[in-house]
Amino acid sequence: MKNTLLILSLILLIAVKEGNSCTNFIITKGASIDGSTITSYACDSHDIYGALYFWGAANYPAGTRVNIIDWITGKKLGTIPQVEHTYRVIGNMNEHQLVITESTWGGRSECVDSTAIIDVGSLIWLTLQRAKNAREAIRTFHLLLSNYGYASTGESFTIADKREAWILELIGKDHGKKGAVWIARKIPDGYISGHANHARITSFPKENKSNSISTRYLIDNNYLYSPELDCIYDKEVISFAKEMGFIDEEATHEEFNFADAYNPISFGSARFCEARVFSGFNKVSKGMDKYLDYALGENLENKMPLYIKPDRKLGVRDVMSMMRDYYGNTPMDMTKDAGAGPFESTVRWRPLYWEVDGQKCFNERAASTQQTAYSIVTQSRSSLPDPIGGICWFGVDDTYLTVYTPLYAGLQEAPEYFKMGNGDILNYSETSAFWLFNRVSNFAYAIMNRVMPVIKEKQDELELTYIKEVAGIDKKANTLYKTNKEAATRLINQFSLDKSAQTFYTWNNLSNKLLVLFSDGNIKKHKEDTNYVRRLFDREFSIPGIEQPGYSEEYYRQILETTGDKLKVKE
Repeated sequence: MKNTLLILSLILLIAVKEGNSCTNFIITKGASIDGSTITSYACDSHDIYGALYFWGAANYPAGTRVNIIDWITGKKLGTIPQVEHTYRVIGNMNEHQLVITESTWGGRSECVDSTAIIDVGSLIWLTLQRAKNAREAIRTFHLLLSNYGYASTGESFTIADKREAWILELIGKDHGKKGAVWIARKIPDGYISGHANHARITSFPKENKSNSISTRYLIDNNYLYSPELDCIYDKEVISFAKEMGFIDEEATHEEFNFADAYNPISFGSARFCEARVFSGFNKVSKGMDKYLDYALGENLENKMPLYIKPDRKLGVRDVMSMMRDYYGNTPMDMTKDAGAGPFESTVRWRPLYWEVDGQKCFNERAASTQQTAYSIVTQSRSSLPDPIGGICWFGVDDTYLTVYTPLYAGLQEAPEYFKMGNGDILNYSETSAFWLFNRVSNFAYAIMNRVMPVIKEKQDELELTYIKEVAGIDKKANTLYKTNKEAATRLINQFSLDKSAQTFYTWNNLSNKLLVLFSDGNIKKHKEDTNYVRRLFDREFSIPGIEQPGYSEEYYRQILETTGDKLKVKE
């Protein structure tokens, strides 16, 4: 039975690496232009539907229980007691501007408990419904896992509120052992961090035994030490690693490295996971070139720091750009090798690994990828009331081709176009933003460098307009909130619904335009001479100017190199 569990766990870990691979960035208040805590997250999975998870606030009678459904498999894991009151949740943000996101790294296969109840998805959304800020969320994580066990594999979490941001990393215990071992590190103000499917916390501050009990973080009668409140960790995080043989029995606190113990680095985790963090950092910091060999998987000892200080303060569009990265201006640039095809594609079809003539090879895995279900960029702002201060910029499908639409924390209902249940992963819906953006993306992938200027123009137009409009709504809603909270809530709710509709209908028109302009390998343009019309059945039809640019000279050269004389014209 034990061997069977281990085999199943290994299969699960491989599936996790291929399927549920997510990219996250964290921007602290002091590193943002407007004093926002900014986070980002891409939920990347080939079989998760891109929709907005939404729960209204609710009150429950004593004795109510909540079903725990595994986010990935859909299997019911059990039930737990419901709390008396739950908070409203908009995507990965709640009404108090608390944000929780994740990236799966799997880790040690021994640390899987098939008897546990709380999976990674339930852990996130139960906590968002029960906690008001980051530290409450950390406490809620610990209590849920201690009481009901952890049913998933190793994870990194972003836990952020309007004042601070943390990375928490955890993994379960052996089969039948409740709880998890974990550590949380606060990101210093003025710095940024990120995680993308590999554990990033290495060493951490040790307990200061001279501290009084009041300076320690007390959870469930366990002291979880937090010198200067920048680190909170489970008291068994080191002893459990020793018990399982992950580290030497004689290892000291100073020698302990969480990532090395529970998720040892490999070529794949550097090249496919850490490289995404590297490339995002590289967009905003000039000093990252010294870690290039690490991102390439060539020097696994040259690890990146957990956080860096950017060259300048960042705004939401900067973070959107980090999420749209395809390794541009690095040796991994996905538009520059033969896999990009004749039109400089930023995507590679799965599988991630492939083999030719006995040689094992791989595709690059960038932050921008075709299997994204949904992605977000969030703002949590202490300068505004919670309903107005929190914004979840929500997008579906590939981050490179999506449009991020502003949804306020005061949103009272899920927009129709992003609503769960409006279509699903196997059923198309005419009013689903997920399927609409998929249609545009899959059209674009075949002729990417031709259509991207048109797509990018519309993407910029919408997002820059939304950012400008949000500034006006912020001011108007904040003024109104002081005298009439209900009216202010109606204002930001309607704005969020209106912008969702605007995104959908603008992209639907763009979809039609792209088909008209770029079908059949042509580029159609209106001729300047208005006399170019054709009469048919007493109706006039415009005759377009047709361009047929074919392929680039470089691609024609590749064709010639592989076909020899076959395609040469015989004089």
